[in-house]
Amino acid sequence: MTTTADYEAPLVLIVDDDEEVRTAISELMLSVGIESTCYGSTRELLESPLLERAGCLVLDVRMPGSSGLDLQQQLAAAGIAKPIVFLTGHGDIPMSVQAMKAGAVDFLTKPVRDQTLLDAVVAGVERDVAERANARIVQQQVERYATLTPRETQVMREVARGRLNKQIAYDLGISEITVKLHRSNVMKKMQAATVGELIRAWEKLPERLRETEGA
Repeated sequence: MTTTADYEAPLVLIVDDDEEVRTAISELMLSVGIESTCYGSTRELLESPLLERAGCLVLDVRMPGSSGLDLQQQLAAAGIAKPIVFLTGHGDIPMSVQAMKAGAVDFLTKPVRDQTLLDAVVAGVERDVAERANARIVQQQVERYATLTPRETQVMREVARGRLNKQIAYDLGISEITVKLHRSNVMKKMQAATVGELIRAWEKLPERLRETEGA
C-alpha cells in the first residue's frame, strides 16, 4: 500500500555522533535544496518515523553503541532497502568491501569533498525514488492479478509463455473460443492493451505468484 510519505520530497537522514559533522553535512544539503534531518545515534534513527520517507542515509561507520554497519544489517533484516552512504575517519578495505557488498551507495573517508558527498547522496536518493516507483508498479500489478479467476491466471501464464490460443486450449482441455474469452478478460483486468504489455505485467509479478499454478 502506498502512503503519503512515498510522495513527499526526498529526505536525507544524517547519523553521526559528532555534532559538528552533522551540522556541516546538513548545511551542505540545504545549500543545494536537499531536505535533511540529523541523529546522534542509530537508536535515535530507528525510533524515528522519518525512516519511512524516500531518500537516503548518510551514516558514520563507527559510533558509540550500534555502528553504521550494524544498522545496515538491521535494516536489511527488517526488509528496509534504504540506500546508504557511509562516512568514516577510520575505514579500511575489508570494512568498505562489507558495506558495498551489502548494497551501500558509497564508502567515503573523512574529510570528504563536498561534491563527492553530494554526488553519492544524489545517487542514493535517485536509487530510492526509482525503487519505490517500481515497488508501486509491482503492487499495482499484484492487486490486478488478485482479481483474476483461477482459470484466467492459467491463461495469463500460458500467454506469457508465448503459447497460442489453440495450444492453450489443448493444454487446458477447453475450447479455443473459451480461451479467447478468458484472454480478453485477463487483458481488461490487467489493463494491458497489447500482449507485450501483458507479458511485462506478468514479469513484474513477484516470483512466488508466477510459480503458483492456477487451479
